Amino acid sequence: MKKNRFSEIEIKQFIDEVKHDGFCVLSGHFPKDKLLKWREEFAPLFQEHIENQGQIENRGANRYYVTLPFENLFADETIFADADILKIVENLVGEDFVMCQLASDTPLKGSDYQEIHRDAPPLFPESENETPAFQLAVNFPLVDVTTENGPFEVARGTHLLSKQEGLKLVENGENPIEPICLKLGDVMIRDVRGLHRGTPNRTSEPRPMCVVGYSRRWLFRPEVSITIPKTVWENLSPEAQKMLRFNRIVETLENAPKEEIYQSFAY
Repeated sequence: MKKNRFSEIEIKQFIDEVKHDGFCVLSGHFPKDKLLKWREEFAPLFQEHIENQGQIENRGANRYYVTLPFENLFADETIFADADILKIVENLVGEDFVMCQLASDTPLKGSDYQEIHRDAPPLFPESENETPAFQLAVNFPLVDVTTENGPFEVARGTHLLSKQEGLKLVENGENPIEPICLKLGDVMIRDVRGLHRGTPNRTSEPRPMCVVGYSRRWLFRPEVSITIPKTVWENLSPEAQKMLRFNRIVETLENAPKEEIYQSFAY
């Protein structure tokens, strides 16, 4: 785990942004050379997914969710246990948080606008009040994200409203949905309840966006998980083992299920 890049004051500013807007962006936070290696490693995995599961377009036409194998360069503590990110995470979902997701979202040419949605339902739908954050998504692209290749769009502050209230503000223009164009190396930390959508990739190149999920320790969503090879587990730091403690440990990933089970994603 690398040392903190940001001061305590800056960390607090990021935390306040997530609490107020529903997200924050850490510009140029991850090394580009490392992410280029991720992109190179991701390409054949993505191609294999298209060939074997390309008929499952549950994220919309020509848009695919792919879980990343938790081994080799994808099991990198300088990414998923980054000191600055974890400081922000623990202040939003508690010091005893868990890591529950390592995956990617990739639209291709021919993709379209998704319906505006949340990534999780409210904890207490019978109540009109939203709760503090309980699950976060940390997103970082493997390419520069432009207005042409499918930027994530989000409506600020809607994580604190009911979905109906948020949609009304978006539709009448009081709180418009806006694109977030990220550079290679940028990191976005967001409350998964913020109203958002994927947009069309109009280019001929894939636009892979990685996601690391963190949540409060008591939140269990069986469709979202990480399978960890025993040899990888044994070489993790105690801090990493603590945040990954509820995930399944296997001898190897060879016989791990290949089919994506995270099908229902929009709320």
